[in-house]
Amino acid sequence: MKEVTLEIDGKVVRAREGETVLQAARRAGVEIPTLCYDEEMEPYGACRICMVEVERGGRTRTVASCCYPAEEGLKVRTETPKLQRIRRVILELAAITAGEDVGGEVRALAHRYGADLSRFSSLGLVEPSKCILCGLCVRRCTEAQWDNAVEFVGRGVERRVALLPGKEEACRNCSYCYRVCPTGRITSFGPDPPFSL
Repeated sequence: MKEVTLEIDGKVVRAREGETVLQAARRAGVEIPTLCYDEEMEPYGACRICMVEVERGGRTRTVASCCYPAEEGLKVRTETPKLQRIRRVILELAAITAGEDVGGEVRALAHRYGADLSRFSSLGLVEPSKCILCGLCVRRCTEAQWDNAVEFVGRGVERRVALLPGKEEACRNCSYCYRVCPTGRITSFGPDPPFSL
């Protein structure tokens, strides 16, 4: 298999052709935070927490590392002040729907980047639901059920994850989405499904 050589945070890294920057970084032991990424699923690029700066031909731009291909001669920076500001604001915006008491990986990253999860709560745009709309549960459900039990519904600030009509039993008997939720919203599988209409 063909390989490419790139630089990640000053470290020379060899990547397999077809790998993303995130995959190459992880294999090289370089940590890039993620929320909507799961190595068992196709990259989605929804959360943008994995943003990195890439430089090629003297031009620098910011890209989602989970979707951006590792390329020959690419220079990647994973923790610049600009990226830290971007991640902090992304987490603060995610708290609009998740709520400032959100847990899981979101809480850990908020602490790491100094995000104020209550920054936008006074706007009262939506009722917090501990969901950041990362899509992991929806995508996991598609793979597990092949006949989705949960899906995104609504648009804009009304967008949410909902249990589809007639899918209660399928949702109740499946636990695939439990492991991937980065907020701690999906906490148990009792007699009721973790989602509602």
